[in-house]
Amino acid sequence: MSSQKPILLRFESKNGQFRLTVNPSDQFTSLLSKILDNLPKDVDSRSITLSNKPFGGEDRLLSSLKGIAIERVGLRHGDKLFLKYSDQPPINGHSTVVKPTSSQPHNSSNRLNGLPVLSTEDRPVALPVQTSPTTTIKNPWEVVQQSPLDNELDKQDGKITRPRDQKMCRHGQKGMCDYCMPLEPYSAEYLAEKKIKHLSFHSYLRKINSSTNKPELKSSYMPPLSEPYYRVRKDCPSGHPPWPEGICTKCQPSAITLQSQPYRMVDHVEFSSAALIDSLLNFWRACGQQRVGFLYGHYEQYAEVPLGIKAVVEAIYEPPQMDEVDGCTMGDWENEKEVDEVARLCGLEKVGVIFTDLIDAGNGDGSVVCKRHIDSYYLSSLEIAFSARQQARHPKPTKWSDTGRFGSNFVTCVLSGDEDGGIAVTAFQVSNSAVEMIRAGIVEPSADPSVMIVRGEDDDESTTNRAQYIPEVFYRRINEYGASVQENAKPSFPVEYLLVTLTHGFRKESTPYFITSDFSIENREVIGESQDLKVVAKKLGVTRDKIDAEKGMRSTSDFHLLCFLHGMDILSKDEEALLCRMACTHDIAEGFQLLNTPGWATLLAILQESGERPPKRPFSFSSSDTGSPEHNTSLDGEQLAKRFKAASLR
Repeated sequence: MSSQKPILLRFESKNGQFRLTVNPSDQFTSLLSKILDNLPKDVDSRSITLSNKPFGGEDRLLSSLKGIAIERVGLRHGDKLFLKYSDQPPINGHSTVVKPTSSQPHNSSNRLNGLPVLSTEDRPVALPVQTSPTTTIKNPWEVVQQSPLDNELDKQDGKITRPRDQKMCRHGQKGMCDYCMPLEPYSAEYLAEKKIKHLSFHSYLRKINSSTNKPELKSSYMPPLSEPYYRVRKDCPSGHPPWPEGICTKCQPSAITLQSQPYRMVDHVEFSSAALIDSLLNFWRACGQQRVGFLYGHYEQYAEVPLGIKAVVEAIYEPPQMDEVDGCTMGDWENEKEVDEVARLCGLEKVGVIFTDLIDAGNGDGSVVCKRHIDSYYLSSLEIAFSARQQARHPKPTKWSDTGRFGSNFVTCVLSGDEDGGIAVTAFQVSNSAVEMIRAGIVEPSADPSVMIVRGEDDDESTTNRAQYIPEVFYRRINEYGASVQENAKPSFPVEYLLVTLTHGFRKESTPYFITSDFSIENREVIGESQDLKVVAKKLGVTRDKIDAEKGMRSTSDFHLLCFLHGMDILSKDEEALLCRMACTHDIAEGFQLLNTPGWATLLAILQESGERPPKRPFSFSSSDTGSPEHNTSLDGEQLAKRFKAASLR
């Protein structure tokens, strides 16, 4: 018998609270039967999880604490633990409780083959497919799979530490007062001091969650985020015929009041190398036409903004397009999924889009016209509609939203002239309201790039759009008397209400994923750049006589080359994964491992057959024929004429 004095532990779950008297030397797994006695009969015992906080704490499966004593984790008399669990799934519509057996000690879900699912197995949970845009998810914090960066930021408190004020603080070194206590990440005073225009997403999340959910009140938890929805709800519970035959206040969208979005999903755009911008500008320098490219990279924490996020761009892919002097027309991007797969193998994802809007000033010094400024526009209405569609295609999964998604991390960058005549990068996102208004067909681009048009219900004669419900749209502005007034947005309103500005920059210590960028860029046949086997052979150092293995390994670190090799479909999936891993990590050991694969040997054999021929010996002259440069030029022209003499033009 243990000589230690028993202690009392309190447990709280969604079904209520209870207390247990335990010995500190007892193991956690020995509490299972006592816990089940205080829970409903249909609880899945394998899903029971212990946590030190109701939300955002350290969760541990009870079955994973085998061999761990209660006193080992520092629990004391009167401490409270929070229980989380799921119910036993019903079978054929009836709730069934499986009795524990020796082979399956606790009730749990089985596989289709009847074998139990072990607690040690990792079962990733993906975001459920949404059958309706208004469908909500029960307990999204349990089923939605966020990005690792979002999970890491959720664990941080985000408090802004301040040093001890030598003038105002009257306490000791270990004390704290109002002048030196940490600030919340959404502190308006700190943001104004650092000239931060928008809250970061996670700072905004902390701000609204503190007002939506108050753990001290013991109330049920509600997801603090909800996406805007400006369409008529098709699943109205009132029982009337669907729109346009019927409508009520439950399914009718409310009036929209536009205002500047106080937060941004991404705070900063960072380019890993200036060569990425130069490669896009080279197309405009060569033909004077504009160009569009999609940004591939990854997301990291941005330390300059509390709980901030930055998009790090590692590569730019240029899809098929028709380029003109005043814009671009996007073509069908048939290999988009293949390019996304190559990026995934490299540890990257699609993070945004970039396009040029440049006009040469005609001064002969490389200066360009400044078209986008405070008196005109920064992003046109047509470009806002394009960015909104791209953000809608790339939603952000989050467990803090009732639909499992909220906004998007997709960014839009523009290369245009600044007020000094130079070429500058600007970065934007469109607001969540703009994405929903474009998706609902409420607004459309205007011929005037600085305004957006609000559509009417009878603007289009087609049957589909005649039945569309357009809610009232308002916006607030400062009138000529300095007063804030609300005006109807019809027929148009300024595009500034739909924009969110981001900061941008280049990495100080350039350590890009891809160390080479001299391979021909895709879809540039209009300026004479093409991708073929001869270009690949030259890039990898393959000729008919020899193969430069060292140069080949070093030259594979090029995103455009990796995409071209993926399209050849020569390497197996394992070999391609090894190639992408070597291209990003620059590991010589993996390079030699790739050289010994059959797929790479097949590729080199194909390139050697179609590679560059060795250069021919130069034409030599005798000493008597050697003379002035004019004489050599005439001989070269004569030899060239003899070569073309035998060629027929028929």
